[in-house]
Amino acid sequence: MKKKLVIYPGSFDPLTNGHIDIITRGLEIFDRLVVGIAQNSRKTTMFSVEKRKEMILKAFKNHDRLEVDAFTGLTVDYAVKRGATAILRGLRAVADFEYELQMANINRKLSPNLETLFMMTSEKYFFVSSQNVKEVARYGGNISALVPHCVEQMIREKFKTS
Repeated sequence: MKKKLVIYPGSFDPLTNGHIDIITRGLEIFDRLVVGIAQNSRKTTMFSVEKRKEMILKAFKNHDRLEVDAFTGLTVDYAVKRGATAILRGLRAVADFEYELQMANINRKLSPNLETLFMMTSEKYFFVSSQNVKEVARYGGNISALVPHCVEQMIREKFKTS
């Protein structure tokens, strides 16, 4: 029987508890889950790809069905190359849906056999975004309920050196 592989793409800059929620629930549905860190040269990130990989691996240590990888180019091309069954996308609000629906339709046009699945983030994280986490941390706010402890430490360290 073929194992079901899903790609969960994003920048994960930084990893949030909302991401953790989607990954954890995705692992309950799929045989394997690849967290695909999208590298976008037009986007300025707080953390390098290596640091983002480290964050995710620390937060999910001992998960043998989880892989963390980085890619450039179109997510749909990466998913097809990896032999994925689907692309998993987390939704927080209606505003996310409009953009994600457009992307899902483009991806379906490019690869008709690849599904895009939307998963609503649990209500306790629907307001959490990587951008909000960075903004709160930049001004010294408490981010402990927004990110895993290992990520909080990395963010605090980053702001000490900035």
